[in-house]
Amino acid sequence: MAERDHLSKLKDAPVPPPDGEAKRVALASAMAAFEKSAAEAQGSAAPQRLSYASSPLEGKRKMRQTFYFNRALAASIAALMIGAPAAFMLSRNGGSISNPVGRISPPAEVAVAPRMEAPAAVQPAPVPVAREERTKSATAAGALGGRADGVAAPPPPRLASSPLSRSIQPAKPVAEMSAEGVRASPPIDTNVAPESEFRDRFESKETSPVKLAATEPVSTFSIDVDTASYAFARRALNTGRLPPKDSVRVEEFVNYFPYDYPKPESAQTPFKPTITVTPSPWSAGNRLLHVAIQGYALQSAERPRANLVFLIDVSGSMSPQDRLPLVKNALRMLVDELKPDDTVAVVTYASGSGVALEPTKIADKAKILAAIEALGAGGSTAGAQGIQDAYRLAESNFDRSAVNRVILATDGDFNVGVTDQSELKGLIERKREKGVFLSILGVGQGNYNDALMQALAQNGNGAAVYVDTLNEARKALVEEASSTLFPIAKDVKIQVEWNPARVSEYRLIGYETRALRREDFNNDKVDAGDVGSGHRVTAIYEITPVDAERKLVDDLRYGKKTPAAAQARAESELGFLKLRYKLPKEKASRLITQPIAESPSVESIAHAPQDVRFSIAVAAFAQLLKGAPYLGDYGYDDVIALAQSAKGDDPFGYRAEFVNLARLAKSARP
Repeated sequence: MAERDHLSKLKDAPVPPPDGEAKRVALASAMAAFEKSAAEAQGSAAPQRLSYASSPLEGKRKMRQTFYFNRALAASIAALMIGAPAAFMLSRNGGSISNPVGRISPPAEVAVAPRMEAPAAVQPAPVPVAREERTKSATAAGALGGRADGVAAPPPPRLASSPLSRSIQPAKPVAEMSAEGVRASPPIDTNVAPESEFRDRFESKETSPVKLAATEPVSTFSIDVDTASYAFARRALNTGRLPPKDSVRVEEFVNYFPYDYPKPESAQTPFKPTITVTPSPWSAGNRLLHVAIQGYALQSAERPRANLVFLIDVSGSMSPQDRLPLVKNALRMLVDELKPDDTVAVVTYASGSGVALEPTKIADKAKILAAIEALGAGGSTAGAQGIQDAYRLAESNFDRSAVNRVILATDGDFNVGVTDQSELKGLIERKREKGVFLSILGVGQGNYNDALMQALAQNGNGAAVYVDTLNEARKALVEEASSTLFPIAKDVKIQVEWNPARVSEYRLIGYETRALRREDFNNDKVDAGDVGSGHRVTAIYEITPVDAERKLVDDLRYGKKTPAAAQARAESELGFLKLRYKLPKEKASRLITQPIAESPSVESIAHAPQDVRFSIAVAAFAQLLKGAPYLGDYGYDDVIALAQSAKGDDPFGYRAEFVNLARLAKSARP
């Protein structure tokens, strides 16, 4: 009866104002109870830490779990804070609860503070929300505990009547009002397919084989100045994962770095080859033939005017920070490098395409930057339609004396419109013949169609650059803007004829995607690589001398004798180098030749020039990532030691970064 009298008094009594001290003490008590509960829960499982080390999806799952946990904490504290004034009121009215700081013993009719349950095991993929609704819901999402990133908010946690001190249990979403009076969201659709992580596409090519100089003495390939492969591998290694083997192109690793090779003297003869022969660091008895080709660097007054069209992928897949926002920053940097008389246009494509900016001179830079700033992502990817619109703009502003170029910035996914690779290549080849070239600025991971981007850039007489960071954007579009945009030669090919009297076997390291037939070298109709202002190209051969003890291919028992002409040259030449190129405005090729003498050979790789040693270390690293079968016991530690000895001045830190990547590769998972 006494308890009922107390309750009657409470029913009719006015609600007193909250006392600050009682409120503080009650909150402290609630926090102590919660910490006790958390400590008990931690005894059975290791705490979760937000991390993207394993994969982006794993990071999302952990963030979702932390989200549930934080909401549980907030609800528990709120429930206990609501109980604090009631406890204080009971003590004011003579109730049995006289000390809110101590143990609370409420009557049976008064419920204890409910326990908050933890979320269930990882939920399926989030339910997407229409992009146009994201902005509207962004503000409300924070207040309601939802998310404003285009993903539906997870269901609110369920309240239970167990004591707070019990261990945290998984929550189960319900569709109706729960017994505790909390409205829960309907269950998440378990039929939603999880997001795919690895949909990058690369062309598969076998590693260049060993060939016999006696039966196949001529090696022919197109020059390559692309660097996308190295930047893509760096991104993978920085997440603790080895890059896909098909993504590794050795020549793009080697050509990523600046080297101080001897320079040519004029634009009319824009290349100067430098040949160094050094012992192979991974195969005793073999040698490496290092061919360094430095391109002529145009002076500012020599540089032609630029007529550029930025073709920007603004489809939904470009919305992450490492895609469209990164592209926008990169293009701002490029605009700053152009001259007032250069022109820029902007074409966008998603479900359709449109002109965001008509050809505009850099003198009106504010207008160009405003058009870039206004870009936003959403929709599918009708890339072919955008390419056609970009070429139309470039042709409408065509200048025969200028560089007319389309720069395609994309994550490489064309899923609407003309997607046949041969049809796209045909379009780009026809435009190339009319003087409009195409370059690629690739971004993103998990959706990157590298095979298509490489094909388009090669057929468009342009470079394919992959941008994974803002620093890479600066390197490609600021530090190397001239070599990226302004060609000094096109259709550049290399051919080496080996002297079988001195060379038994040889293999070209890399350039698998650039191999040409022997007859292609003199055929000016055959397309090959372009070289921009000041660019340098490196090619490395591994050769086996005829007197080597170990050979991969045995001599023929009934083979032909060495020709007399080859015998006459045996004392001085390992082979003969030929380089064929066209000047940018010419259709007929020119030829540079140079004998490959053994006299520049060095006795030890430690005595080789610094740039030669470093490029060999990079070539070895790329072969290890690719799984090439020719390195024997040579490993990452050997790469690190050789690269460390050849870092040199390294003003931009590219070589130090390479050494760190080699260290990461040692412990990276496949």
